[in-house]
Amino acid sequence: MKQKELHIDGIDKIILKSLMKDARTPILGIARKIGISGAAIHQRLRKLEASGLISGSKFVIEPKVLGYKTLAFVGIFLEAASKYSAAIKRLKEIPEVIESHYTTGNYAIFIKILCKDNEHLMKVLNQEIQLIKGVARTETFISLDQQIDRQIQL
Repeated sequence: MKQKELHIDGIDKIILKSLMKDARTPILGIARKIGISGAAIHQRLRKLEASGLISGSKFVIEPKVLGYKTLAFVGIFLEAASKYSAAIKRLKEIPEVIESHYTTGNYAIFIKILCKDNEHLMKVLNQEIQLIKGVARTETFISLDQQIDRQIQL
């Protein structure tokens, strides 16, 4: 089933940009800025949510405040493609794994993991990820710094 492309107008873009910048922005403040009612803003947001363009809102936790200072990406080579589902099921049980992607190229699975330090990372790799049945080997990339963190532009 092909998903229909959604077209948004200038008012929708203003609303979305305001809320993407700060999801706590008061709806009435946005309404005053645009010159429409708060009810109209709510109606537009409901329409955008129903279309699948937006889904809820969330708080962003700063991992470093909790002591998680090592961010790494791990490419996982599987013994066979048939091991994918079981490997993903096990990866979901490892709290340090915060993203997972089924990819083309060298790796069957590419994950993002967050650890307290390099020693913690080594423990997660050696005692958890590499022991998953079907994992042939891994390749790890430690992130030294993140320069870009954004959503798609409207």
